[in-house]
Amino acid sequence: MGVDDPDLWEKNAEWWQDGFTDGADPEYVEQIVPIAAELLDGARRLLDVGAGEGQLARVAAAQGAQVVASDITWNQIEVAAARGGGPMSIRSGAAQLPFADQSFDTVLACLVFEHISDVDAAIGEVSRVLEPDGHFVFMLNHPLLQTPNSGWIDDQILDPPEQYWRIGDYLVESETIEEVQLGVHIPFIHRPLGRYVNAMAANGLLVRQMIEPAPPAGFLERATAYQSAATIPRLLVLDAVKWGS
Repeated sequence: MGVDDPDLWEKNAEWWQDGFTDGADPEYVEQIVPIAAELLDGARRLLDVGAGEGQLARVAAAQGAQVVASDITWNQIEVAAARGGGPMSIRSGAAQLPFADQSFDTVLACLVFEHISDVDAAIGEVSRVLEPDGHFVFMLNHPLLQTPNSGWIDDQILDPPEQYWRIGDYLVESETIEEVQLGVHIPFIHRPLGRYVNAMAANGLLVRQMIEPAPPAGFLERATAYQSAATIPRLLVLDAVKWGS
């Protein structure tokens, strides 16, 4: 079972659709969707890489963009087509996009690159299909949060007791399998932030804004264990531009 195994994502597609789309997830409703809507405003021809069932692709289409939503999973593509909303859905992996050079003025990737093994090829493809001065909106599970063996520690040995966020081996790139729900196992690749930024820079994608929002109120109401870690960002957004030529 690997990060790029299509059968794995087919098997778990319904878990994603049921738990994170159509208003089911407060982090999407209160944070991810509004940030994406703001950063994608003005896009003309947009590619959503790893679009799932097209939640954010529909947001961009509603704002007037011509949108192509790509995903490796047939299940997601079929649901995206059924939900409509304007985007055209195609099946494609991120490391080999079936588009000509400079086909888009905007590319979006939301919570997908932490599941892609060949990150350099995928970022290279983002740059290739972007026109000069094109816009890349890159949204990740925050690498600090996702570092293996990180977590909220309630230390009752200290006097007085302390609670703090322990960070694991942040600089070590590693793949782990996480049971995100009973019986649902999802592979993640942890990479330090610099790994992404340097790969982007090597392909002419320059970060012009970095957003690290606090967890939204609706999420903290449902996930009480995180309330003490409300100052730890769960989301990282890199707003980048392709160096013009």
